[in-house]
Amino acid sequence: MAAAGERADELVLENQLAKSRSPYVRAHAGNPVAWQMWSPETLALAKKHNRVLFVSIGYAACHWCHVMERESFEHEDIAKLLNENFVPVKVDREERPDIDRIYMNFVEATTGSGGWPLNVFLTPDLKPVFGGTYWPGPNSSKGQLGFQEVLEKIIQTWKDQPAKFLASAEEILARLKEFADEGLKGAGEGSEETLELDLLEDAYQQFNTRYDPIHGGFGLPPKFPVPVKLAFLLRLGSFPTIVKDIIGERECENAKQMVTTTLNNMAMGGIHDQIGNGFARYSVTADWSLPHFEKMLYDNSQLLGVYLDSWLVTGDQLLLDTAIKIADYLCDDMLKNPDGAFFSSEGADSLYRKTDSEKREGAFYVWTRKELDAILGAQESSVCSRYWNVHRDGNVDPEDDAHDEFIHQNVLSVTTSIEQLSQTYGMDVDKVESIIRDGRQKLLEHRNKERPRPNLDDKIVTSWNGLAIASLSRASSILEAVAPEKAKKYRENAIQAAAFIRKHLYSEHPGFLRRVYREGPGHTHGFADDYAFLIQGLIHLYEATFDASYLKWAHDLQEKQIELFWDKEMGGFFATEATADDLILRLKDGFDSQEPSTNGISANNLFRLSSILGEDKYAGYARKICNAFSAEILEHPSMFASLMNSIVASNLGMRSIVLAGKEGDADVAAQLKKIRSRLLTNTTVVMLRSGMEKDPNAKWLLEKNSLYKATLDSLQSRTGNSCVQVCEGNKCLDTFDMSGLDKALEDLG
Repeated sequence: MAAAGERADELVLENQLAKSRSPYVRAHAGNPVAWQMWSPETLALAKKHNRVLFVSIGYAACHWCHVMERESFEHEDIAKLLNENFVPVKVDREERPDIDRIYMNFVEATTGSGGWPLNVFLTPDLKPVFGGTYWPGPNSSKGQLGFQEVLEKIIQTWKDQPAKFLASAEEILARLKEFADEGLKGAGEGSEETLELDLLEDAYQQFNTRYDPIHGGFGLPPKFPVPVKLAFLLRLGSFPTIVKDIIGERECENAKQMVTTTLNNMAMGGIHDQIGNGFARYSVTADWSLPHFEKMLYDNSQLLGVYLDSWLVTGDQLLLDTAIKIADYLCDDMLKNPDGAFFSSEGADSLYRKTDSEKREGAFYVWTRKELDAILGAQESSVCSRYWNVHRDGNVDPEDDAHDEFIHQNVLSVTTSIEQLSQTYGMDVDKVESIIRDGRQKLLEHRNKERPRPNLDDKIVTSWNGLAIASLSRASSILEAVAPEKAKKYRENAIQAAAFIRKHLYSEHPGFLRRVYREGPGHTHGFADDYAFLIQGLIHLYEATFDASYLKWAHDLQEKQIELFWDKEMGGFFATEATADDLILRLKDGFDSQEPSTNGISANNLFRLSSILGEDKYAGYARKICNAFSAEILEHPSMFASLMNSIVASNLGMRSIVLAGKEGDADVAAQLKKIRSRLLTNTTVVMLRSGMEKDPNAKWLLEKNSLYKATLDSLQSRTGNSCVQVCEGNKCLDTFDMSGLDKALEDLG
């Protein structure tokens, strides 16, 4: 029940959040605000009593969410206003991204910006009338309207001018529908047109215009890594020759340089935890030196893939080392659930010492020079301080420290090289490296022993685990040749995560996913991104293990995603099922943000499954996704980076490398290593083994694509134990011995 009781015509609410499984929502159970959960009972209550809903949306790692809680939601006067005049509702955006996106669209359209906490006032029938992000509390501060003033204005307007209030809501909803028509203006479901390859050049030019040539990244601070954009730019030089000719050789090289400059500066910056690994969500400063300290699973999973790709293209050791550190953070640190899957995030705020009473942003990660002296000793402290830019008076610019949380504190970032330190101190390079390595270990041990760790959101999100499975599977494949023990660990972690989701978040019949797991599976069904990201992960896991059961599951999930989310009129996937009755809009996700767009990943999945399984209908769905967003892509191609691969595939098709041989064949293993040492675009890899038809899932794969059975049959009649084919569509261009693979790889781009 949403309410504790009623007195006469007065609604009396009690805080219901102790019943929630979400760590973020449950953390507000002690507030004097009588928070309700988003539920049919709560929404019915607002209608029955004709109350405005105040909906506050956030997530566990959100720093400003916790600031607003301290300032406003723990304040008795604010609680009284909310409890007596509204139905206050707390929502975890990671649990209900559908609600978050609808009302984020509203706030962005009406204020020009967005973020979290996201706070909106809704009519009893869920139409938004006013919203914003963080409001200082309880009163105004530095010229910014205070939360108490906001509440009083809403209360007065609803009391004195309800008709105007409702009319405004209707007008806002109409405009919101126009603002949120992404994927509804394209060529339509039946269109056969294909977007031109020139769009890739247009996207590149838009990125080039916004690129920061000094520090890397794009635009002004705050700076987000946005890995999906970096991945697109990095791949430009790896597309087939026809694409590179359109973009230009110099432009492709410049795109690669943009990515590597960005990744190198991030790896050395404060956004990268120099002691314990993992990347923070974004940087407050242009030079990546001062992060917003929360660490997200989805960021680190995507960054792992981009660092791996950049190493394949450049051979830069720093990029490889950083990729391994990210993978180790995912597998060894706090984000790994002992039962197999991955947790969501670590927060930004924590106690600096166990004896402190108030949490501070970044307290777990910052250091004073005095601490380094005490922990490391004079010589090590001197070298490490110079290496990590540690100063006696701190290294955070006061202009970037609005709340005076970083006075005399240092965020570690690498600002000099080992070679420069070697010259400065007259030491061998090996000695300097040893000091830095030992210093890092001592600081890590001190931090873990003496400082309380930031709060862990131990919620397991299906979509984000899909991203982790994908990147760890790729890491296991790519690193097999250079770090086999690491590769094995990453592969095992990906397998365990997939097994966890299959066991706890997937219902075999009727074949649907659930969104989250915490203390058991949540009630919320999976959204389109849960299907898309998990399918992507399973395809990569197949290519890492060649276990056809992952392909079979990916195929089944793809069929279910089409059934639940496909727009039969205009093409593309809606974010939510048609049966969702607590939403005022049904949206499509095409633009990339900190996460890649659902439709971008889905189109890529469909092309890859079409290539592997010989399912032409999947390629047709992928082309229809591109067409559904054609109007927006033509106008803003750089906002659709995750769809660019599919535009290339729409024009040039997919390629598949099919390796066939006996189990343990040395030639097959050697050629697979070659394949995995290159960044191949729009290319799938299939492994066929003699006798594989004895496995039911492998037999299913052979039956799905008749080319594979023909390949195995031809192997029996050939001299030698192995062969390789390069296939396009339903045709294999040639069948040749392993020695011919080098030229084939060159031809693939």
